[in-house]
Amino acid sequence: MTNMTAAPTGDYHDMDRLMSLMTGDEKHGPAATSTLDALWVLYDRVLRVTPGTADAPDRDRFLLSKGHGPMAYYAVLAAHGFFGEELLSGFGAYDSPLGHHPDRTLVPGVEIGSGSLGHGLPLAVGSVLGLRAQGLTSPRVWVLIGDAELDEGSVHEALAYAGPAGLEQLHTVVIDNASASYGRPGGIAARFEAADWSVDSVDGRDHEALYAAFTAPHPGRPRAVVARVDPKD
Repeated sequence: MTNMTAAPTGDYHDMDRLMSLMTGDEKHGPAATSTLDALWVLYDRVLRVTPGTADAPDRDRFLLSKGHGPMAYYAVLAAHGFFGEELLSGFGAYDSPLGHHPDRTLVPGVEIGSGSLGHGLPLAVGSVLGLRAQGLTSPRVWVLIGDAELDEGSVHEALAYAGPAGLEQLHTVVIDNASASYGRPGGIAARFEAADWSVDSVDGRDHEALYAAFTAPHPGRPRAVVARVDPKD
């Protein structure tokens, strides 16, 4: 992993500027901007991880399954000092560590290489089981997935397992920007509820609602937060 941490440089109001430094993958712009508020609240107020603790065994883990639109992720990491913002303008270049899919071996703070849909939630389940096997019960594992990823069989298998297994350390944020071709009967939250998850649905742009949903207690069960985002925003 490239060692290039920096002092935190921005706040949420700086996100538009940081995002504007990255060009060349505009087709995935909505995939990125739909995640921005959830990512900001997680890194600013919820996740117990900093540039200085990015390798600590007891850190929280964040897994971006929706890795095909990583611009918001990179902007949030830069704003929180995981690397210098000067790298953002090189996004997608041959010699840049910031690729169109995040690479855990190149970007500080990135836990998994991602972008191929359907991998993040199964990896998060495995991460929780691995932590448990090491006796590490305090780190929380967070994964962000897209609504259309729920069409992947690997996601269904992980979802169906995590609830009955009581994986309390597991937290899933589902960005619902209406990108799935077909709606789910009863809505996305109903699928998690049926598998014995603790679930809440909130406005994906409302920081206080996101924070409350992210920090709600859920003893003995994994937690899912469905963040609804207007695809035209």
